[in-house]
Amino acid sequence: MPNDAKGWDRNQMAARAANELEDGMYVNLGIGIPTLVANYVGDKDITLQSENGMLGMGPFPFEGDEDPDLINAGKQTITELDRTAYFDSAQSFGMIRGGKIAAAILGAMEVAENGDLANWMIPGKLVKGMGGAMDLVAGVGRVIVVMDHTSKHGDSKILKECTLPLTGKGVVDMIITNLGVLDVVEGGLKIVELADGVTEAEMRAATAGTIL
Repeated sequence: MPNDAKGWDRNQMAARAANELEDGMYVNLGIGIPTLVANYVGDKDITLQSENGMLGMGPFPFEGDEDPDLINAGKQTITELDRTAYFDSAQSFGMIRGGKIAAAILGAMEVAENGDLANWMIPGKLVKGMGGAMDLVAGVGRVIVVMDHTSKHGDSKILKECTLPLTGKGVVDMIITNLGVLDVVEGGLKIVELADGVTEAEMRAATAGTIL
């Protein structure tokens, strides 16, 4: 396993995910690490959507400039843009279910080698609800997961089969972790890129799913 000096931190993972976005895309950001992607869009013409009713999210505000009425789905304060639009939750999910969102960047607790995703609950733990993840993975064009490669106990979060309740079956296209980037392909996973200082052997050792 790589030591603490190797691999990407949360911001580097978010920046790598932002590299996958192209001009003209409408993109939904899930809670957790994916929210940081808003800081790395740069000059790309990307419109970020939040399922609580906002189209056109800007980066996080500087300290002291926060507006408590402007929040993302994770209840974090965000900024608006000149083109920002606001609407109710029903219209927001109409966009998602209607296939208007090109990609979703989501967190996860587990991802299987075939693209199965588990990111909404742990049995026995109190949850507020499933949120919008199930609609997102069913309605968007591409699903990118951004998460730590292993749990705090060192167990792989990329598995042959998910053990937690599924959010969706075969829905994940790409996995970005602190160790690198994996594509979900037929028969398993393909290494696209290794994070700084991480070797292929270390990536394979940390992954319970099949890397081709």
